Parts: sequence; C-alpha cells; structure tokens
Amino acid sequence: HSHRDWLFSAQNKLPTTITMISRFNRRLLQVRPRFYHPTVIDHYENPRNVGTLDKKDASVGTGLVGAPACGDVLRLQIKVGSDGVINDAKFKTFGCGSAIASSSLASEWVIGRNVNDVLSIRNTDIAKHLNLPPVKMHCSMLAEDAIKSAVDDYKKKQLASADK
Repeated sequence: HSHRDWLFSAQNKLPTTITMISRFNRRLLQVRPRFYHPTVIDHYENPRNVGTLDKKDASVGTGLVGAPACGDVLRLQIKVGSDGVINDAKFKTFGCGSAIASSSLASEWVIGRNVNDVLSIRNTDIAKHLNLPPVKMHCSMLAEDAIKSAVDDYKKKQLASADK
C-alpha cells in the first residue's frame, strides 16, 4: 500500500522536477557564454572556412591531428598557389568551442601568407588572440600542429610531383 502511495507521490512531483531541471539548463546556457571570450563565441557561432578541399590535388596540403587528452580532432587543409601563397584553407573540427574557434582563427590566419611563413604561427599567438584560459591551451596547440602537418603534407606532394 505504501509503495503505491510513494509511486503516486513521485508521479505528481515529476512535472515539477522536470520544470526545475529545464529552468536549470536554461540558466546554465545563459551563464555559459561568460566562460568564453566574445572572440571565441564569434568563431564558434560563425566559424570561418569550414569544409574540405580535394586532398588528391597536388596544391592541397592536409593536416589531421588529434588531442588524446580530450578527444578533439582537427583536419586543416591549405591550397597553395604557384607563388607559394596559401589562397584557400578549409577545416573540420570535432571538439569543444575553443577547439573550433582555434581552428577557425588558424584557417583565417594562413590565407594570404606564404606557405613557409605560416610555420611561425604559434599556439600561444592563437590562445592570446582568443583569450583562451590555460586549461584550453591544448586547443590552440591542435591548430598549430595542424598548420605544420598541412604544410608538411603539401611539401611532400610537391617533392613527389617533382620526382615524376
């Protein structure tokens, strides 16, 4: 008898509990942006250069990197003109807001620069521009590693096509 009373009581309280959880989640979503700098939020909500380039194209370098610490994965592709200047970049990221923002910013920073010059882009520059907290530094490191990997892939393709 008391079990049935408890069940009835719990069923009556369930809508109240769901409403409380819903209010908490809404409040959490309102508070969350405060943890991120507006620049991060901008790149997260409006990521630049999302997409893919033809990885079979000899003028395209592809960098695929991952951060085992958090499971973030980034693929950055660069398209290099005959003058050595990167004229396009695309990325896809599986990760948190800071990883997406770092990837988006890196894709912007490489366009219009010489393929060798972009190797000077450091994760600390990305983190500083986005005001990333120390706990998110690995996100900017992912972007730096992806740039290096994409340039390395591009250079390997150039050597291979020169050997033909």
